[in-house]
Amino acid sequence: MKKIVKKHPLAIRWFHWINFPVLAIMIWSGLLIYWANDVYKIGFGSTLLLKFFPNSFYDALHISFHLAEGMAYHFVFMWLFFINGFLYVLYTILSGEWKYLLPGKNSFKEAWQVLLHDLHIRKMAPPQNKYNAAQQIAYSAIIIMGLGSILTGLAIYKPTQLGWLCTLMGGYKFARIIHFALTIGYVLFFVIHVIQVMFAGWNNFRAMVTGFEVVKTKEESAAEEPINK
Repeated sequence: MKKIVKKHPLAIRWFHWINFPVLAIMIWSGLLIYWANDVYKIGFGSTLLLKFFPNSFYDALHISFHLAEGMAYHFVFMWLFFINGFLYVLYTILSGEWKYLLPGKNSFKEAWQVLLHDLHIRKMAPPQNKYNAAQQIAYSAIIIMGLGSILTGLAIYKPTQLGWLCTLMGGYKFARIIHFALTIGYVLFFVIHVIQVMFAGWNNFRAMVTGFEVVKTKEESAAEEPINK
């Protein structure tokens, strides 16, 4: 027999689903700003290993500069990004949800075990509470990344008025590098997050939509145990 149990509060689900389109627009508008002055590349000396983005990219997609449009969207949605993130952190503190999200002393070891289990290298998944260790690390990291994006974003948005913050972030150029690197981090997080959701299955996704998940009772799990051997 299976039963329905409550998993995610309404507030957590709202913050999660609001942040998804807002962050997507922030990344898109940020790229519009960056494409107007795409200076970053990876290499050493005269050797170029990678450029963000090559000229062939612009030629193939017929991308023209939209600096003003990108800045307009970015500066509007950054406030929504900040407010949603601030309320999310405040809610987790006041509601006690932070206890489920904060990594423990064994989280990095267990996160590695989660990865091995997802890759079907390890048979048994490590024990978990509401979130597994990999999720705890990822969700905690995204909060720190969000704070970093806000601080570096303000530093490059108002480098004169917020000169102290710009200096604290390492100067205008370094703050812009960090801001760009964090954007790459968001994209990687999104890709990994979607893959994890696919591995977790429909029940996990449904829980983030409805707030409830279907779980097996102890009797059903015990009945299936001989079959799995």
